[in-house]
Amino acid sequence: MILPAYAVTLAGYVGLAAIVAIGLVLLTGVAGQTSFGQASFVGLAAYATALLPDVMPGAPPLLGLLAGLVLTGAVAWALGLITARLSGHFLALCSVAWGISFYSLFGTLPGLHGFNGIGGIPPLGLGPFSAADPAVNVAVIWAAVLLALLGARNLLGSRTGRALRTLAAERDMAESMGIATVRLARAVFVLAALLAALSGFLFAHFQRFISPTPFGLTASMEYLFMVILGGAAHLPGAILGAVLVVVLREELTDWVPRLTGATGSYEAMAFSLVVILFLQRAPAGLWPWLVRRSPAVRRAPAPKQQAMPPPATTPHTGVVLEVAGISKRFGGLMANNAVSFAVGAAEIVALIGPNGAGKSTLFDIVSGQQRPTAGTVRLFGRVLGHLPARRIAALGLARTFQHVRLLGGMSVRDNIALGAHLAGRAGMLRAILRLDRAEEARLLAIAEAAAARVGLAEMLDLPADSLPLGQQRVVEIARALCLGPRLLLLDEPAAGLRHQEKQALAALLRQLRAEGMAVLLVEHDMGFVMDLADRVVVMDFGQKIAAGPPAAVQRDRAVQEAYLGGVA
Repeated sequence: MILPAYAVTLAGYVGLAAIVAIGLVLLTGVAGQTSFGQASFVGLAAYATALLPDVMPGAPPLLGLLAGLVLTGAVAWALGLITARLSGHFLALCSVAWGISFYSLFGTLPGLHGFNGIGGIPPLGLGPFSAADPAVNVAVIWAAVLLALLGARNLLGSRTGRALRTLAAERDMAESMGIATVRLARAVFVLAALLAALSGFLFAHFQRFISPTPFGLTASMEYLFMVILGGAAHLPGAILGAVLVVVLREELTDWVPRLTGATGSYEAMAFSLVVILFLQRAPAGLWPWLVRRSPAVRRAPAPKQQAMPPPATTPHTGVVLEVAGISKRFGGLMANNAVSFAVGAAEIVALIGPNGAGKSTLFDIVSGQQRPTAGTVRLFGRVLGHLPARRIAALGLARTFQHVRLLGGMSVRDNIALGAHLAGRAGMLRAILRLDRAEEARLLAIAEAAAARVGLAEMLDLPADSLPLGQQRVVEIARALCLGPRLLLLDEPAAGLRHQEKQALAALLRQLRAEGMAVLLVEHDMGFVMDLADRVVVMDFGQKIAAGPPAAVQRDRAVQEAYLGGVA
């Protein structure tokens, strides 16, 4: 044996922890769902494989893997029905509750041998091959780590991976792109639980003895420490965090009693102090800290895909959007009061009014982000009712937002490609197995074509948050165009743009109109609006006060009073 037995055992524990941490990077670091219950999923699979011989004598150990995955997946799916809609401290507290519950079940449920544990678990084996040798067992564990790392990397570089990154803070934007955020949140929750189950299966056959102690709340907190210390949204950080926490815990357990000459909780205190020091020096995690200090690595340019236009849509004639008597009340505030207007095909309609007139609220109602108190919205001849935003997007409506909604940690290309989500069908499993490459190339080509259309072709590889505000708004427009919409809603698209950029935007919108697309925009730049719009709808204090061609609206006395002479 090349390494001493202690080092081999430690490497095994690091690998087992790393598998759980990889799942937490996806769940917490990327999707923004904080879980304090991952150790309970490890325990479920460990107990499932340990008890399998009692249920099926002579069953091979690998059948325990299937049993652990099925049991853990079913429990995680059931919990996901409750937790997928939660976020922030609500999800964290819920995960604490089930973590404590499962720990209590492991210790008290008849047949699980209580805190005395279950011993005599056989080593892994497949036919004549056995992992009774600890070194072989560790090799199996680290093979599982590499497979988990590769699968997670494939996932994050896919259509589903881009959608996952919206769950942390931009769910409204994601829904407007056609992404089913609740279903996706449940899927990543189950995936993280399945990785924990894989670790539990390997743990049972590596340790060959299990008891409730390794599956308590403390263990779940250590898994979170691994992700935070390594770098929450970085897969290599899961490995670094696992090494740091496991090795640090073992070494402090050994050295603190020697230095203090006493036993007690000093190890936990020392561990806490070291963690605090690490977070002070590298608040974003160890992996980002190392990357910032490493020499810049020149990367080969990504191969260029053949540019493709956004998905084709069926031209629509007549009235595209009809807003009839829409009212929206927030308590005692009437944001919209019986507003009615229509938008025709191949028409640019501007919705204007002073700040607080209710324009953005109306946009949210039309796009499905909010439900009206009264009135109806008819889109392409269909009454929307309570249709969610993602279903409305699938009908052919795309929108931008008053405040820029981009994912700053992603490139311009990936931000734009979010708009092409509905043009793909590959799910999580195909992405993990890298069976989605042809579709992924097609979606990125759609994004590149949309970027070229709005003048962003040279900025595709830049971080989206490195662009000026005006260009970030253009990125949002390109993302919306990737849906291939028949109706485009633009909320203050010219804000922050320079004169030439506004002229380019106006030219693009006129081109879209010539292609048959309808555009409804909110804008405060009256020169931009009056030169571009076919019709103008004016709102003030939640009510429509005027509508008609730009020249007629400019002469309207009610409009002049609303703007205190600004339009005139």
